[in-house]
Amino acid sequence: MLRLTNPRARLSHTDKKGKIFSGLGELFWYLAKSDDVEQIAYYIKDYRDDAVDGRINGAYGPRIFAMRGHDQFANITALLAERGSSRKAVIQLLNAEDVASRQKEIPCTCDLQFMIRRERLHMVTHMRSNDAFRGLPHDVFAFTMLQEVLARRLRVELGEYIHMVGSLHLYEEDEENARQYAAEGWQSTLTAAMPPMPEGDQQTDVDKLVTTEARIREGKKVDIEALRLPQYWADLARLLQIFRHQKDGQDSAIESIEKEMSNRIYDAYISKAAQRSKANPA
Repeated sequence: MLRLTNPRARLSHTDKKGKIFSGLGELFWYLAKSDDVEQIAYYIKDYRDDAVDGRINGAYGPRIFAMRGHDQFANITALLAERGSSRKAVIQLLNAEDVASRQKEIPCTCDLQFMIRRERLHMVTHMRSNDAFRGLPHDVFAFTMLQEVLARRLRVELGEYIHMVGSLHLYEEDEENARQYAAEGWQSTLTAAMPPMPEGDQQTDVDKLVTTEARIREGKKVDIEALRLPQYWADLARLLQIFRHQKDGQDSAIESIEKEMSNRIYDAYISKAAQRSKANPA
């Protein structure tokens, strides 16, 4: 069991594991309610190994937002808005059907539970299985982002994040990388934290980001300023642009976008993207 007292410290700033783009990719894949493997393979190509007919059976987005016709995220929002002390605010991800037949891939996450205590929204994630080096950082990033979105919508403070895993494992092929990662030492959960989300319901801005992510991924030009996003979300949109330029080998474009960022916490990720872009010029 992992307990994060400051869920905004959801990013690793180490040399070995300091990545943000794949985490953003998974988050917006969920928010797009998509099971399309090509959307997530743009960020994490290994997902193609689990696809069947171009789809990921255990994709979280459709299950969170459209499980058998139910928007579970909307349902728990309404439940907690009506009765903040409720213990019923649970989003189910793993189904009985998943283990009744031999699927190629099923969700590693069993359920997500949300609780308001003393005007703070706490979240508990139950995992059946978790890759400690590859999967865990992405899960913590995406789930705590959902936690903060919900906290803002309910107008309560962000509480703790609890991550419970039945089988937390490390694959042999990742052992040396994991050792190097651990050897870099600890980072502060205060100075390394993302800034707070803007106050209030984030849905309008989240919807804009989902559309913007698709356009950037498809190689279309996007004017971030014209979207009139709060700086918090505008920075994330710029990071998506930077990842596109990294893949296209356009380091000068990355340097230009870096100057527009409002928060310096992302500098290390941008610097690495520029380095990778120079190594793979257009």
